[in-house]
Order: sequence, then C-alpha cells, then structure tokens
Amino acid sequence: MLIALHKPYGVLSQFTPEPGSRWRTLAEFKLPPNVYSLGRLDADSEGLLLLADEPGLNTRLLDPEAGHRREYWVQVEGVPDEAALGRLACGVKIGGHATRPCTVRRLDPAPVVPPRVPPIRVRKSVPDSWISLELTEGKNRQVRRMTAAIGHPTLRLVRVRIGQFQPRDIAPGKWRELNASERAAVFA
Repeated sequence: MLIALHKPYGVLSQFTPEPGSRWRTLAEFKLPPNVYSLGRLDADSEGLLLLADEPGLNTRLLDPEAGHRREYWVQVEGVPDEAALGRLACGVKIGGHATRPCTVRRLDPAPVVPPRVPPIRVRKSVPDSWISLELTEGKNRQVRRMTAAIGHPTLRLVRVRIGQFQPRDIAPGKWRELNASERAAVFA
C-alpha cells in the first residue's frame, strides 16, 4: 500500500510525539495500521508525504545515488537574483557538506497554495518571492539551509512532487491510497 498525505504545517512526520513537543503527529490522521513515512518533512514544512507498509521503498526513494527527484516550492525572504539562483543550482556548502546540483527556477506568478495556519509573518518593508527547487538528496533541513546560504531565508516550504507524482487534489490534512498509474509516477 502506498499513501499520499498532504501534511499540514505543525505536524511531525511520525506517529509518536516527542517528549515536551508542541507539534502534532501523524496519529491524528487515522491512517491504516502498519504504515510508515517514506522520508520526512519537518514540522514547519508542508505538502506531499508518502507512507507505505512495504519494506524497501524507503531506500528506493531516498538513496541519493538513485537520483530520485523531489520538488519543493519555497517562499523566501527577498527576491534572489540570477547569481543567487545559480549558486543554488550548482550546490552550496551547508554544515561542511556541499549539496548536489539541483534544478532551480523562479515561480512567477506565485503559485496558488492553500493558506497556512498560522500564516507566515509578513513584513511590509521586505518583499518575498517563490522559487522551485528540485533535489535528489534530502539532508536535515536542507532546503532551509540552502536558501539561508544564499541570503534568502525560507518563509514557507511545500513539497509538491515526488518522482513524476504531483497530486493536486489532496487538501491539507487529507490522504488517499495511490492507484497503479500514480504509484508508477512516484518511481518514474
């Protein structure tokens, strides 16, 4: 079984709470028994999270050597220029690690995404913009650390695609099991 969940802001990618944590968990979404998340999204990130009850899928999707693509829409502080976007595309140093090259593009106009609860803090004196990052690796808080490295901190982060699977019909907090063609798109 392979399930797509639109993980809302404020939810951990796990079923058990962290001691003293203010974050909610996957347990509240009434998912089938024996599923586990394939990869993670931080509690302050949103979007597509896959869950499965099949061993081995985690490695198939997450091993950087497999080059499996994941796309994120990122709202950043400021408007990165072409040089900053080029640095992201070539890879940046974060915590002593050089990120792999990735695909970067401006999202103009801004994408239509469901409202976040709570909304991001808007500063009238600082513009914001949206970019798309397509990665083949996933280090801890990598996207946020990458945008910070080019001087444009992440305000909002939404994973929108894994492989070629990009659901547009799953509302935040909702999930559904994937059919055969959607499953194939995940692994494409």
